[in-house]
Amino acid sequence: MAQNSHAHKEIVSVRVVDFPQEDVFELFSNPNKLVNWWGPNGFTNTFKTFEFRKWGKWSFIMHGPDGKDFPNEWIFVEIAPGKRIVADHLDKPQFRAEFEFEQLESRKTRIVFRMVFPTVELYNSVKSYAPEKNEENFDRLENELLVL
Repeated sequence: MAQNSHAHKEIVSVRVVDFPQEDVFELFSNPNKLVNWWGPNGFTNTFKTFEFRKWGKWSFIMHGPDGKDFPNEWIFVEIAPGKRIVADHLDKPQFRAEFEFEQLESRKTRIVFRMVFPTVELYNSVKSYAPEKNEENFDRLENELLVL
């Protein structure tokens, strides 16, 4: 059996939502909607650049509930409309984000969010909090889907 080369450097979060695949993808690809839900609980965003295309840039400031600002620079590596988004997070912590969207039934979509880190050390530095924060992000996504 082949071993996953990322097994000790990745965090995988999965959520099934009761919404069609095209609606879910819309919330990831439309900056006017993404700005409302991206990030853990209590965080807000100010988007500067959102070029949703291969090699396009996504630049924003994430504002923490404590008032601290977190600059974020991303590059979109792959976009398969409705199905997959791959982007590299260039700021610390650096990682590759892979989002996959799979239609399960007429109104259910499975979202797989995979964070692949370049080193085991970097993975180890975030594994204690990232899965919980990803779940908060999914919760916020579902709340935003309710107001579509």
